[in-house]
Amino acid sequence: MDKQKQKELKKSVASFAKPDTTAGVRQLINTLVPFFFLWFLAYQSLAISVWLTIPLAMIAGGFVVRIFIIFHDCTHQSFFKNKKANRITGNITGIITHFPFEKWKREHSIHHATSGNLDKRGTGDIWVMTVDEYLASSFWQRLAYRLYRNPFVMFGLGPILLFLISNRFNDKNIKRKERWNTYGTNIAVVLIHTIIIWTLGWETLLFIQIPILYTSGILGIWLFYVQHQFEDSYFEYEEEWDFVKAAVEGSSYYKLPKILQWVSGSIGYHHVHHLSPRVPNYNLEEAHESTPPLQKVTTITLSSSLESIRFRLYDEKNKTFVTFKEVKPLLNNSEAIARAKRLIHGHSPSMQEK
Repeated sequence: MDKQKQKELKKSVASFAKPDTTAGVRQLINTLVPFFFLWFLAYQSLAISVWLTIPLAMIAGGFVVRIFIIFHDCTHQSFFKNKKANRITGNITGIITHFPFEKWKREHSIHHATSGNLDKRGTGDIWVMTVDEYLASSFWQRLAYRLYRNPFVMFGLGPILLFLISNRFNDKNIKRKERWNTYGTNIAVVLIHTIIIWTLGWETLLFIQIPILYTSGILGIWLFYVQHQFEDSYFEYEEEWDFVKAAVEGSSYYKLPKILQWVSGSIGYHHVHHLSPRVPNYNLEEAHESTPPLQKVTTITLSSSLESIRFRLYDEKNKTFVTFKEVKPLLNNSEAIARAKRLIHGHSPSMQEK
């Protein structure tokens, strides 16, 4: 795609970056009301059976994903027209989802500015190693990466690490505003849980609140993972990296059943979102349907997305993800390892020996 076509594509999608206050309020109502109603039903069901309570809590966890999408849009200043309304709504939904507003806003903006850029990985994204980096790494580095990419760790322990550690602590050398916003969110979260235990009992926390957060955490990590980890996803080093290509070729269209699309706030139209982050979630589908070039992007379905679990390392030479099994023979090839170390040491693994 040449620069002129890229410019036209961005312009056509930008026309949908129009927050609608009525649509935003409607979404808040049809998301928060069912969530709190399900929470109430789950609490009432404790008197009957925890085996009824937990499924209700898990369904409520799906609504937390939708609440998170509202929070996410507020960090992009795209949910409402008014900045103050976005900030207030974002902080409230951030407390419900246990995400500090300012911290996520900064990290996620970096993710958008660097998605698919192999020279600028590490903030707000999933850890991706290239084949050469993996070969050049020590045994312990490879082990750490294998553990990180293990589905049981990523989706089993991931939500726990996200809610208890990643979201609770500030990075070094951040601005005072972000630091205190994280503190404020943490205090609010602790107060909410303390009140729940004090007034409703520890069973409420154990059988309702924790399943809600754990379910939403698994679903959220899965959505974030699968939309960038598909077989021919886009990754380039800084000198070749292009924002529009990273958005259109490095973000998939996750075609979900309508009910799941609704619950996930249409974030499956991830290519549209990355091309123009100011498009609110309630306009993403229309932007996709109204822009023919966007309908040609990589489309994954609920069943085909499961294949992404196999994709562990990015093969920059063949522009595709590969499995650990495919790379295993190279670990016994001293020439391949030496070559990988030379490439890594020589500044960029994208350098190809002629």
